[in-house]
Amino acid sequence: MPKRSRATPARSVIDHKWPHQVALPDDICTDRNFTMITKFCQEMAFSHQIRQVQAIWPNGEYEDYRLYCFAEAPAAAAFRDHFDGVMYDPKRDREKGNVRGVWRRIGEYKRILDLGPLSVPEILRN
Repeated sequence: MPKRSRATPARSVIDHKWPHQVALPDDICTDRNFTMITKFCQEMAFSHQIRQVQAIWPNGEYEDYRLYCFAEAPAAAAFRDHFDGVMYDPKRDREKGNVRGVWRRIGEYKRILDLGPLSVPEILRN
C-alpha cells in the first residue's frame, strides 16, 4: 500500500476536523468536471479535503465515491445543492465506524451518469 503524503491529513483527522461530507461518484469527478468542482470551491472560498469510500449495495454491486469534506455544514450544503451530491456521515455510514470501512448502501444500484451540472466523460461510459 502506498504511503500517505505528509501534506494530506490522516483519514481519522479528516473525519474529525471536516465532518460534513458530500459524496459524488468517482467517475463523475474527472476531466472537466474536476475543474468545475475546483473552480466552484475556489470561487466560494470553501476549504475542503477529499477522501475516497467504496459503496456496496445488497446485490453485490459496488462503486467508488469521492467524498468532499468540509469543516462547516453551510459549505457542505451549498456544495451538495450545487452538484446534487449525497450527504455522507462518517460515523453513521462507514461500516462499524472504521476509518477504512465501506459504505453499505440500501436499495438498488443504479449507475449515475449525470448529476447536476456534472456528467461522466464519454470515454468512461460503457
